[in-house]
Amino acid sequence: MTWVVTRLCRDNVDTACVAECPVDCFYIPKDTGQHTNQLYISPSECIDCGACEPACPWEAIFKDDSVPAAFGEDVALNAVCDSDRADFETAVENPDTPKPTPEQVTANKAKWGG
Repeated sequence: MTWVVTRLCRDNVDTACVAECPVDCFYIPKDTGQHTNQLYISPSECIDCGACEPACPWEAIFKDDSVPAAFGEDVALNAVCDSDRADFETAVENPDTPKPTPEQVTANKAKWGG
């Protein structure tokens, strides 16, 4: 089992979850024109510790077998960081990212059908 970053992260890319990952399995595309602008969790590197999930201020991370149906395609999307590794770089924490308000989180979920 692994964890999955869903589309709730798209264009938000808060890296609070990255700081909690003990194995650095989070990736970000080098070119967002080619890949969706969000964080990705490598399914081959994730150790299923779950440390990232409570740290995500956008509530965008789910266990792969618990991803809501509206975000089902995001399971395979995360695997792209493994199959196209040359297009990705290891994500690093950016502590200066402003945290979303509860209203922003709710609006983002409504936007993506979550």
